[in-house]
Amino acid sequence: SSRTDTLEPFGGRAVKNLEYNRRIVFREMVMRFVLLFIGFFVPAAVMAEPVDFSLPDLDGKQRSLSEFRGKWVIVNYWATWCPPCLEEIPDLVDFHDRHKDDDAVVIGINFEEVNQEYLREFVESHFMTYPVLRKEPVPVTELGPVLGLPTTYIISPEGERIARQEGPVTGAAIEAYIERKQQQGAGMPAAAAAVTR
Repeated sequence: SSRTDTLEPFGGRAVKNLEYNRRIVFREMVMRFVLLFIGFFVPAAVMAEPVDFSLPDLDGKQRSLSEFRGKWVIVNYWATWCPPCLEEIPDLVDFHDRHKDDDAVVIGINFEEVNQEYLREFVESHFMTYPVLRKEPVPVTELGPVLGLPTTYIISPEGERIARQEGPVTGAAIEAYIERKQQQGAGMPAAAAAVTR
């Protein structure tokens, strides 16, 4: 009898969680279908248009993507509970510190509902030197879909969204990608691209 008493609350919660999880999975399947459908009909020119957004930083100040025009911007969606996100933080910090004064920056977008003070302490304890902004989790952001964490977008110096990676990234992979794009002439101002041809 006591065994049943201790299991009933968990059993009731499990049924509610199962129903909740089914709704989330269904919603995610619908969203993926919609994104796939839209992807077939959105012209490539639209994808190459400059993008912008404004989000609050840890002090509540609005920061915009356009602040960083002229540099490559690595926009990394992450959460404190996400193990792959935590694994890539040191590499992103290193990349940001080596490039921030020259050609590239990292912007971390915390993509969860978490206490402001906890997030501030987390950022400090992980020595995150790049700007960290906050956004409520939604399946489609201003940059595009974020269906899993971490998700990273690379924005060209002209503000165009040119790459997306779902899953962890490394500083070396980002550097190699940027170098390859620069060699192809992508992301260079028109005058500089003309000179190098």
